[in-house]
Amino acid sequence: MPIGSMPEITAGGVADDRPGGRRALRKTLLERRLLLTTDDWRRLSACVCAHLDDGFPHLSALAVAFCWPVNNEVDLRPLIDKWARAGRHAGFRALLPVVIGEQQALRFRAWSPASAMFIDRYGIPTPACGDFEIPEALLLPVNGFDLAGYRLGYGGGYFDRTLASLSPRPLVVGVGFELARLNSINPEPHDQPLDAMVTEAGVFRSCRG
Repeated sequence: MPIGSMPEITAGGVADDRPGGRRALRKTLLERRLLLTTDDWRRLSACVCAHLDDGFPHLSALAVAFCWPVNNEVDLRPLIDKWARAGRHAGFRALLPVVIGEQQALRFRAWSPASAMFIDRYGIPTPACGDFEIPEALLLPVNGFDLAGYRLGYGGGYFDRTLASLSPRPLVVGVGFELARLNSINPEPHDQPLDAMVTEAGVFRSCRG
């Protein structure tokens, strides 16, 4: 798999493994991201999209799940649109996650700008109908990430349960901004690792083991 620039990940903090430690860290990281201006958010998102496009060109021929951007998460929609146009005859499918139940794995439905949508229990636009599909790659937003390839999400465990249930496991690429960089999230046994991480600084392979 071609990989773009790989700058060194530097220490940016360690997740507290005491009760409530991760909750407080998520809050801090989310607040930091929400301070981005609209112009900075768009500029940084464009950089992430460019690195994804350069590092993973083969995704334009796969079923790729991504997440609708909320709370100043990376906006991948321009890249998804580009891949959809480029991969129209090569099998590209854009998928969005669907919450079935609180303790259940996510399912995925195809999405296009013409898709009928509804707002789910978390306030996120979600495809209203269509067959469930299995992604071949998953572009996963992060609240925090570390050198070993682990991420902090929102704490619901949806993506950890989903990745543990999928066979074969899709390629999992984290997407986020450098402000989310941590030295370690102190991963727990249920935490599912990323295969790579992409920020405005470049593409990073995880360094587990």
